[in-house]
Amino acid sequence: MENKLIACCGLNCETCEARIATINNDDKLREETAEKWRQMNGTDAITAETINCMGCRTEGVKFPYCDGMCQIRKCVREKGFETCGDCSQIEACEQVGMILKSLPEAKANLQSLKS
Repeated sequence: MENKLIACCGLNCETCEARIATINNDDKLREETAEKWRQMNGTDAITAETINCMGCRTEGVKFPYCDGMCQIRKCVREKGFETCGDCSQIEACEQVGMILKSLPEAKANLQSLKS
């Protein structure tokens, strides 16, 4: 796993459907992902056309939420960190806390970057 493919929050962009659809130019996967994410997030704003991303911390296109609305990514960038794993306040952080609590692999990914 490439270090830059671990998102600011610890999620693994390498396994993200948006990145996979972008790399493979897979319109079927874009539509399936958009439908899944619309249901998960309770919004109609996610369309197949918005499912394009190369990863949170890599060069290239970003999913609109990750690019402009993600408060975790914004915080990391404002503090000049690579990821939340660089922050001494990670254990008490409400922003990333829900992700780390519900997805232990995200926390493990952040810890692996320190090794």
